[in-house]
Amino acid sequence: MAKPKSGAKKATPAGKSGAKPAAKKDTTARLDLIKDASKRVATSATKVAKAVADTAKSAKATVKKAVAEATEKVTKEPKEKVATTKKAAAKPPPAAKTAKAAPEKPAAKVAASGKVSTGKGASKAASAVVVPAVEKPRPRATKLPPPGEPLTKREMEQLLTAGEGRGVMGEGSLKGRLVVINEMPNLVVVGRDKRELTFLLQGPDQEVLPAYVNHKVSVSGMIRKTSNHGGVVDVRKYSAKKPEAEVVEAPPADTEPRLRYLSPGEVSMVTAAGMGAGIKGFAAVRGNLEMTGEEFVLVVSNGGTRQQVSFLIEGKAAAKGLRKNVGHTLQVMGVVDKTSGWGGRISAENVEPRPSETRTVSRDEMELVHIEGEVQTSVDVKLNHGLTVRLPEQPGFTWAIEPTVAKRVGLREANFEPGPNGGPATREFFFTPRNPGTFEVEFFLAKALTPGLVDRSFKINVTVKP
Repeated sequence: MAKPKSGAKKATPAGKSGAKPAAKKDTTARLDLIKDASKRVATSATKVAKAVADTAKSAKATVKKAVAEATEKVTKEPKEKVATTKKAAAKPPPAAKTAKAAPEKPAAKVAASGKVSTGKGASKAASAVVVPAVEKPRPRATKLPPPGEPLTKREMEQLLTAGEGRGVMGEGSLKGRLVVINEMPNLVVVGRDKRELTFLLQGPDQEVLPAYVNHKVSVSGMIRKTSNHGGVVDVRKYSAKKPEAEVVEAPPADTEPRLRYLSPGEVSMVTAAGMGAGIKGFAAVRGNLEMTGEEFVLVVSNGGTRQQVSFLIEGKAAAKGLRKNVGHTLQVMGVVDKTSGWGGRISAENVEPRPSETRTVSRDEMELVHIEGEVQTSVDVKLNHGLTVRLPEQPGFTWAIEPTVAKRVGLREANFEPGPNGGPATREFFFTPRNPGTFEVEFFLAKALTPGLVDRSFKINVTVKP
């Protein structure tokens, strides 16, 4: 067997020499295959993503186009076609399904996300479509009729009377409060019998007038009363006035209320017993002048009884010169303040003597029975003849009897008589009995201006004989 040449490599067995290189070649081939597969997967995923993006853009464009076409055809096509168009616009295009069917997982996820976004966009676009409501025709009149005949006074009365004047029309003017009824301006006018009439306002200013709601508005133009409680006005001119806010100003606490002249009814309440307490104002009252101590008193009604109404006279007119008029009738003008039901005070500004209103009974042909002082006694008096009782007065007090007894026994006069030379004053009661019988007469010494407060009393028995 020949030896190999020097420098030549020895031949190795096939089993030994091919083990390691074959393994290396297999690993390299596998790596190359994996790299190529990953490149192909990445390329396909990129293509799928681009296809999905293009599909979404095309779907959005399709939806917008469909929405625009549907909006244009709303007024022309029926509602069923509009609904069909909306459903067609809301459906995704078939390209999205192709993107969803991609074999690789990343591509499938991207396609699914693209499909969801496409559906949301379509639903938003579909919900944005709002079908406008069809407006009902309204009685709007923008053109004014030609001028007509002016309304007469008689026609104006019929126009402003509720329940009358239907069909009256003509040129005139109305004033009232502007309101909006069914988005239309209306003028509420107060009629002759305080009932409200409503007039619809028409004309070129019909769109402007609602801005003056609750304003005082005056309109002039053609007025037509179409019903018994309202009508239509074609407004040629108008003027609006803003309603003034009613501000109630509280009067200052320290300021006295302004005095006023009393009405005849209030004057009668001032002079009546038990009425008109709290009345104050300028008035002229008439009565008999008396005195209690150094003060002058004007007795205006029910003198000598426990329902006597009297006023203390104050002011510049209550001077000493009034003493000469004691027992006479005076008219006093000034500020009357009735503090209770039985009297008050008068701030006199003017005093005038007046003739006595009551006729004095002549005592010349009468048989008089006289009682002096506070003596409890019994007396006999003839029918239609006289009885006199004289009692001393005290400052701040006055003598009086019950009103019912005064009527029963026939009280004629209760005369106040000042004392001579400044002495104590007296009061004389003069009776003329008209009914036979026996009567008990009680005299009360009551406080002046307050007949309910009694200091003392005494009684006399009177027997009236025919």
